[in-house]
Amino acid sequence: MTKHKLGEFEELVLLAIGGLDEEAYTVSIQQLLESHTNRSISMGALYTSLERLTKKGFLSSSMSEPTTERGGKSKRIYQVTYEGETALREVKSVREQLWKLFNWSPAWG
Repeated sequence: MTKHKLGEFEELVLLAIGGLDEEAYTVSIQQLLESHTNRSISMGALYTSLERLTKKGFLSSSMSEPTTERGGKSKRIYQVTYEGETALREVKSVREQLWKLFNWSPAWG
């Protein structure tokens, strides 16, 4: 079991970063989360979560090469670490176990 726990939003951020791979920078993370959750994601909440996940050791980051679309500025690209992937696997396992226990009401179809 990992030392640090994941909140729901942190889990979503890690999953988004893992899905974006080398394109995982703040704007692309925000856009992916908004499109898949149908909710508005503030940059402040995202930056806070990225910082927290980095401190927990679940994320690392590096700077990209300068891009013309950003006027020659670099982007900070995020990567899920081994510890982050381990935390995601643990959360997934717990969720799967609990889903198996859930008693679906026959009245609700």
